[in-house]
This record gives sequence, structure tokens and C-alpha cells, in this order.
Amino acid sequence: MNIIPVATLLSAVAVLASCAGFSESRPAAEAIMKPTQGNTTSGVVSFVQKGDQVVVNAQISGLTPGLHGFHIHEKGDCSAPDATSAGGHFNPAGKRHGGPAHAEHHGGDFGNLLADASGKASLTITVSSSQASLARDGANSIIGKGLIVHADPDDYATQPTGNAGKRLACGVITLK
Repeated sequence: MNIIPVATLLSAVAVLASCAGFSESRPAAEAIMKPTQGNTTSGVVSFVQKGDQVVVNAQISGLTPGLHGFHIHEKGDCSAPDATSAGGHFNPAGKRHGGPAHAEHHGGDFGNLLADASGKASLTITVSSSQASLARDGANSIIGKGLIVHADPDDYATQPTGNAGKRLACGVITLK
């Protein structure tokens, strides 16, 4: 008969218990970005709820080098060739358009993506869940909303769009 020493057994239990924390399920969502008609912009944007914040990670390609506006829009509809079916910016609090660091901004104002010389952009930002929540319902829920990458930079001033130009890619935010 094999007897496992108590210390070994306790160590194994401690390892298993610590692993349980790693498998803790956090709300997560994703938007697969597809090009609008005549464009090549595509990518993936992930959203992870961490307490009272949402971490947004964007990986986009097919852009011209430079800045590109990046916003959540009010409708999860990318069916129009130019993605105008996604409507205007997601703005549940009825605020003026602005940059994500400004006190006044839409819930969907995520600022600009910076594309490098090869047309690739990466962005990680953290926003308050009072701005954008992964809850299935509620005024700040971004689930089922559209996500747009624009051709031009967001100027953070022009109302209500930031003068970010045409829509290059559109995706719908869905729970994972």
C-alpha cells in the first residue's frame, strides 16, 4: 500500500487551489473587424471586464500609416457597404464628443489607433465600466454594439464625430 506523505498531499491541494484562481471566469467579449467595401482594414478587438473596468485590446492591420479614429457605435449592424448602418457613436450618457482622457466624451470614444509603416496598429486601453460595460443589459452595455475604425484621426473636438472620416472596418461586439 502506497502512503502519500501529508506534506506532499497538502502541497498538491495548495497548488490546485491556486490554479482555481486562474480559471476564474471574467466577462469577455470580442469584435472581429471586417473591411468595409473597397478597404482592406481588419483585425480583432477583445474586451475583458476586470472589476469596475474594461480592458480593451485592439490588433488592426490594413491601415495607412498614422492616426485613425476608433469608436464604439450605437448599432451592431455592419451590413451597409460603408458601415453607416452602425449609426452614430455609442453615447448612453448624452455627453459631448471628446477624447478618452477628457471629462466629457461619449461612452464609445476610444481615441485613435496609431498605425505603423506596415499599416498595423495595436492599442490597449482601460475604461471605466460606467463608460462601457460587458453586462448583457443596461444603459452602458456595449454587447451587440458596432465597433468602427475610421480613415482619419479623431480631432476630439468636432461634434459629434471627431471628424474621423469614412469607416474602414466594422465589427459587432459579442460575448465570448
